[in-house]
Amino acid sequence: MVVVLLGAPLGLSGLMMVNKILMKLQMKKIILIGVFLLGFVQSNFAQSRYLIRFKDKSTNPFSIANPSAYLSSRALQRRTRYNIAIDSADLPVTPRYIDSVRLAGAVIILNSSKWLNEVAIKTTDPIALAKINSFPFVLSSTAVANRNGDEINTNRTNKFETLVDIPISNLNERITNTEGTFAYGLSNGQVKIHQGDFLHNRGYRGEGMQISVLDAGFFHYLTLPTFDSVRNNNQIINTWDFVANDASVDEDNSHGMNCFSSIAANMPGIFMGTAPKASFCLYRTEDVASETKIEEHNLAAGYERADSIGVDVCSVSLGYTTFDNAAQNYTYANMNGNTTISAIATDMAAKKGMLPVIAAGNDGASPWQFIATPADADSSLTVGAVDTLGNVASFSSFGPTSNGRIKPNLAAVGLRAVVASPSTGLPVFSNGTSFAAPNLAGLTTCLWQAFPEFNNMAILDAMQKSGSRATSPNDRIGYGIPDMKKAFTVLLEKSFTSNSTITNCNLLVNMNVKFDNSMNVVIERKQSNQIAFNTIKTLNGSGAFANKQLSFTDNLENQSSGVSNYRVRIDIGADTSFYLTNFNVNIPTICSNPINEIKITPNPTTDNINVIVSRAAASKIDISVINAAGQQVYKNSYQQNPGVIINTINLKSFSTGIYFVKVIADNKLITTQRILKN
Repeated sequence: MVVVLLGAPLGLSGLMMVNKILMKLQMKKIILIGVFLLGFVQSNFAQSRYLIRFKDKSTNPFSIANPSAYLSSRALQRRTRYNIAIDSADLPVTPRYIDSVRLAGAVIILNSSKWLNEVAIKTTDPIALAKINSFPFVLSSTAVANRNGDEINTNRTNKFETLVDIPISNLNERITNTEGTFAYGLSNGQVKIHQGDFLHNRGYRGEGMQISVLDAGFFHYLTLPTFDSVRNNNQIINTWDFVANDASVDEDNSHGMNCFSSIAANMPGIFMGTAPKASFCLYRTEDVASETKIEEHNLAAGYERADSIGVDVCSVSLGYTTFDNAAQNYTYANMNGNTTISAIATDMAAKKGMLPVIAAGNDGASPWQFIATPADADSSLTVGAVDTLGNVASFSSFGPTSNGRIKPNLAAVGLRAVVASPSTGLPVFSNGTSFAAPNLAGLTTCLWQAFPEFNNMAILDAMQKSGSRATSPNDRIGYGIPDMKKAFTVLLEKSFTSNSTITNCNLLVNMNVKFDNSMNVVIERKQSNQIAFNTIKTLNGSGAFANKQLSFTDNLENQSSGVSNYRVRIDIGADTSFYLTNFNVNIPTICSNPINEIKITPNPTTDNINVIVSRAAASKIDISVINAAGQQVYKNSYQQNPGVIINTINLKSFSTGIYFVKVIADNKLITTQRILKN
């Protein structure tokens, strides 16, 4: 047997020596000898945390047929709404496998990932690791982090951005801003660059939506005044520390708190976040004292917890390129969306229906220059940084991915972004795509709140189509700075459907429109002999914002022959109008030039006949059907305006034979025609 330590074999002689020492141990000497063994293997066994990946999920007590055992009702509702199948990735890691690993020796289970089908463990026991590797259900074991204590680098600079205090006079000046429904205070610029106030003013502030923030800690979120509102309203629904394996995330790094404040702050006139009414899950997945791949595993575990609860949007301001162990560093070639642990987990989060919003990275001015993972993930909304004037931040990382996909997708304010001070909770400036991502994550959540019928990729698509560079994306800000009003209209257009038919010179248009009592649907027409469109019908909205069936008719009689153009406009409030659709209608000659004419067809018939009555002037019409015995078997009388009416008479129940159809206009016999019923 060969025990592998640090990727190199300890060897048979080394193993025999360890076993020999262990056999001679007495219980009272176990601590002393343990210290000796630690020194013996330290050069060969410096790693203490591993990812143990399994081959399958056999003998699993959970089943795809009973997903409520491991997914919440909200998570299941999302899968139903967006037609997402439950599959083996949803099954928890087989408990028997985890138990076997735990019982292999001096092993501590840190956390598990069902999507990656692996567990993270901590051990300094080479024999236990060898035993784990011998299990038939174990696919691999990968060393990912040094022993606790060894990994702490006292020379490490902070991974994250440095806060810049605001002169108090500037803060006082900004507090006076009270525009719109929300008095945004200092955050006015980073909200309104996206017309985010359009969503807020329409009542979309995150209610009923869930956001997970995955980061390095949420320092003093339990006491800072920035979060009084979310605390008092019980909007923080779940917390977990995947580094320390407990539920407390209040005492750790402040970076996650800064990001959280971009979304959740509710200090009117001072600082407002972009989705202050959402519910939140706060997860610590990052250990700022080190940079190891176990943090990517933690991120996967965090995504999975969010998914199982039913979270909609995940805000992630984390990125990975280099590690404490340089042999594990990523290259730009790895930034292809399909290679790294965190990119694979991010794409799986999107596959399960969540929308991951990821910071692009802050290496734009460094030799690396490019985005970090998981910003390269195929299905993420990756966010670069600009200032409130739309100028690109020099530090914002470049795209594309190494396989040529556009990244970042979009941009938001990350240069002099407004976040909460960890000491006072009042707003301060800070730089980083870390803050651009949550700022946009909140607005994306509000947009999705308005259109829950669309899935995550449809929301992402609408955001991109609303971008300032929608038609010419680049490698700095992708599709540009999104406009939430435009994104809203993109989704309104996407939800709109219509069809039209012409019957008896009447155009009937049926529409499915999503609107409410602050919106109107306006139908405009331009006839072939007209230069401009004219309003012919206004349908006033009513009730809440929802899909509604609408219809309108337009009489084609006396319209100019040729093509009439129609378009449907929607007005939102007093300042927003756009067109949902336009279509053309060919005006039949018989409608545009009515004459006195009667047509009866088909003849002979087996079922129905159509009596087509065309009149140049208004007339009283009487139609009757008489059988061969002279008996009246059908009669209809009506008043007809100028134009054409098609009268359909059902003869299916009539006996076969000869019938006569008589048409009288204004008490004057116009025609009597003989028909044959087969």
